[in-house]
Amino acid sequence: MNTEKVTARRLTTEEVSELNLQDSIFVSAEMDGLPLDCYAPAFLAKPGKNFEGGSFTARTIFGKEIHILPDNTEERGIWVADETGEEIEVLQSAGVLLNLALFVPNGNKESLESLYTAAREAFGVGIVQRWNEEVIPVPDVKVDLYEEPTRGRKSTSSQIRDRRALDIYPTRVRFMEPSDGWRFILEPHKDVIDDTPTI
Repeated sequence: MNTEKVTARRLTTEEVSELNLQDSIFVSAEMDGLPLDCYAPAFLAKPGKNFEGGSFTARTIFGKEIHILPDNTEERGIWVADETGEEIEVLQSAGVLLNLALFVPNGNKESLESLYTAAREAFGVGIVQRWNEEVIPVPDVKVDLYEEPTRGRKSTSSQIRDRRALDIYPTRVRFMEPSDGWRFILEPHKDVIDDTPTI
């Protein structure tokens, strides 16, 4: 386990409530019930000023979301780097996990193996791993992708829409997420025809 010693101090609830989303903090590195006797770099999921008596929500750089009451002595609390503080062990990153959706035109098993081999050569044998492989033929059809509010008045014919992407394959939509409060609308792709008269 790769850790480094960081000098930090524990924050009180009042101090955490003054933090913004950009402020770097340290929280417990516990993952999925696995007790780790160290901390992880993190950021608040909501500005501290939005604290209303519940627990603060922090998201570690490893994607783990935890809820913390800073003043609770039974919890590890929230820490911030401070030269006048005490030393804590902070978990370091071992690398970056890429979730890739690769589109290979006229792809076959040989072309996929070539991609895998090239990645192993670039990063080293034993480093690149295929955890989950799903080979799906992509239909030769494209759609237009829109977003619209999830709570729109049904009586209105003109919904507020935001064009997110054009010429997108339906299978790619599975790897995208709509904005908060919005949902995706798929429509058959229509080429934009310019009817402007020309001389």
